[in-house]
Amino acid sequence: MGERSDFDLVVIGSGPGGYRAAVLGALRGLAVAIVERGVWGGTCLNRGCVPKKDWYHTARLVAGNRRYAARGLRGQLEPDLDAAWRHQRTVVETVRASYVDYLRRLGVRAFAGEARFVAADEIAVGDERLGARHAIVATGSRPFVPPWTPLVPGRVLTTDELFDAPPPPGARVGVVGSGVVGTEMAFILAMLGKDVVWLTQSAPLSRSRFSASARRFLGAALAAHGVAPRTGSRPERCVADDRGVTLHLPGGATERVDWLLLGAGRLPNVEGLGLQRAGVELGEDGFVAVDDEMRTSAPHVFAIGDCADAAMTSNHALVEAAIAVANIVAPGSRKRSDIMIPEVVYSAAELARLGLSEEEAEAMGLEPALGFSGFEASPAALAADEPQGFVRVVADHDTGRLLGAEAVGPNAGEWLQVVGPHAGSDEALAALARAAWNHPSFAEEILNAVETLASKWGLGPAVFGPPAGARE
Repeated sequence: MGERSDFDLVVIGSGPGGYRAAVLGALRGLAVAIVERGVWGGTCLNRGCVPKKDWYHTARLVAGNRRYAARGLRGQLEPDLDAAWRHQRTVVETVRASYVDYLRRLGVRAFAGEARFVAADEIAVGDERLGARHAIVATGSRPFVPPWTPLVPGRVLTTDELFDAPPPPGARVGVVGSGVVGTEMAFILAMLGKDVVWLTQSAPLSRSRFSASARRFLGAALAAHGVAPRTGSRPERCVADDRGVTLHLPGGATERVDWLLLGAGRLPNVEGLGLQRAGVELGEDGFVAVDDEMRTSAPHVFAIGDCADAAMTSNHALVEAAIAVANIVAPGSRKRSDIMIPEVVYSAAELARLGLSEEEAEAMGLEPALGFSGFEASPAALAADEPQGFVRVVADHDTGRLLGAEAVGPNAGEWLQVVGPHAGSDEALAALARAAWNHPSFAEEILNAVETLASKWGLGPAVFGPPAGARE
């Protein structure tokens, strides 16, 4: 049994939330330890957002094949999934090396192994004992494997297996799931040269908060690339053999593929942590229960990210890390609010949203006002052969307060987030209207949507006037 080392903060899990919590804690002068049982960087870096984004960029290049001739470019790009796999691995390893080095330079102590609470203020990692004045549980999640199939190496995979090892051979690939993972990977794999059989129970993203308009746009973009879900076709049974996978579908139909990728959701990682010994309770949904400061039922223990938030996005984990550390340093100083955390889908069209939709605003008793700008005449969109996108801005008609925004178009997740810092401000529309915007750009369509909103709802000159206190 090793000697006990005491820390102001022990972070369990090194994904985006855990990493940011450790960095912020160290920057605020705390003695910080971070524990990881697997590969440093967690799911996002190694098997999720980072390698997926790498493949998405490649997929978009391939998707542009049909437009290249009109732009004066000859030839066709030919996809190679094996080479694409090696490229994402290089990116992941580069990011991971930088990540680990930064923690070291900040003085964060790193421990490899399974972490478990042995007492309210003590965490065991193998023979090591870590005293924890505060702890943050950031253990992430794992793919859900449906009961109708086992995982079979080289035949039935989740994204964990897909990014951990080179993809299996075979041209015909099944993709299961209508959520974000299924919607993204069906497009990406199709563009990377696979004959994709996309099996879903419901329409893509039907349970998401994206508008019906955005989902219709995505459906048309997918169809234009020959990617279409077979709804009502969630498999009932799966049989894998040395030559491929047979999927038994509703109504007695079968489908044969070379390998199958599961995108059927995720489960929080909460087992084996000894949470009960720390006084940490789980909610009825199986996630760690937290309040609006990210504090658990044990006042000195916080939980963030996928293990505590059903949204299960890295964007949520990063925000929650900052909230938890703020409340460790200055209790009660920051509250949780999900309203302006961006959600982005990378598929045949890039979809981004934050805040409330019109329907959500109405359900809260608000009277939403909508500003809209389509890309049909946008110089930036026309130059990029992307004139079908749009921006929607939602505000409270009574106060002009910014409630939310949604965008569909290239790199929408990059430029829509400029709206985020204005969340909840009655001056948001005025600030956006007064700002200087680059022209031509996709981002300036936010300005056009704001101006449309101001005109449509009679918000008047105050929206466009000088900042408060400025001379006329």
